[in-house]
Amino acid sequence: MSLARGKASAQLLAVELPEFVGHSADVEVLRHLIDAVSGRMCTVLICGESGTGKELVARQIHASGLRASGPFVPVDCATLSDTLIESQLFGHEKGAFTGADRASLGFFRAADGGTLFLDEVGELPAGMQSKLLRCLEEAAVVPLGGVEAVPIDVRVLAATHRDLKAMVARGEFREDLYFRLNVVRIEVPPLRTRKSDLVCLAEHFLKRQAELYDERLKTLSSDALSALMAYDWPGNVRELANAIEHAYVLSGDDTITARNLPAFVQAASVSDLAAGDGPVVPLAVAERALITRALQAANGNQSRAAAMLQIDRRRLYRKIRAYGLHINCL
Repeated sequence: MSLARGKASAQLLAVELPEFVGHSADVEVLRHLIDAVSGRMCTVLICGESGTGKELVARQIHASGLRASGPFVPVDCATLSDTLIESQLFGHEKGAFTGADRASLGFFRAADGGTLFLDEVGELPAGMQSKLLRCLEEAAVVPLGGVEAVPIDVRVLAATHRDLKAMVARGEFREDLYFRLNVVRIEVPPLRTRKSDLVCLAEHFLKRQAELYDERLKTLSSDALSALMAYDWPGNVRELANAIEHAYVLSGDDTITARNLPAFVQAASVSDLAAGDGPVVPLAVAERALITRALQAANGNQSRAAAMLQIDRRRLYRKIRAYGLHINCL
């Protein structure tokens, strides 16, 4: 496979994405950091919980930087094959191992002239960490089965949801690699700390759904907004996007109400209601949400859930069927 062909294939991976949505103080700090590093060549470590948008940050750094015309190659380190990881990253020569009937560039050479994004870099095994460090220090790779180092011109951005410093202390991550990756650190805030952005995010995802189906834009009712604000969003922006898609698909008209949202989101608003906060919701909505919450707390065990709700198990079973709840989806 030629280098030019590899670059062309990698270029297909570059997808134009929207900027970070929101105007909270956290997002403004994030935009400032992205602007600051975009025009530089330093390695950046992007940290944050799953679903916060770490890859979006990496793509924005690439798209507004000196290498925007080059490829952006994302690599999920958690999904790399244990037996082929070296070949996947650094490439291999023809005949390097059984089944290697042709040479392969690997991700680093595919990203030559552009940006390589190492997502979940904390998942790399110890042996590969040392090889990655050498590659970064020497700006060259040695393909599997080869003997000569091949120079590369690649900017590396890395991301993780794990505490790499704590992993270093436990001997699970190389300290020298940690320092090499952590030249500039960007923390992507979780959604629960920037709730002021939630409404514009929800509206953004609604607009995306409308464009996908070529339909009129739907709006959120006040009770839907209250439910969205009451939930903590442990899955962050990705979870919000999925919840909005769920509500969009189930809503039969132009207004999305709380009952169109996933049951776990409704349950959060019911908790606020019990404390005297939030809007009054229909009894059926509150009951369905409470049953869902009890089943989640009981890990799907109906007997335990019935005990929590102080109702007969058979009565709970009938309500589960009536509300169309699926235990294996909780």
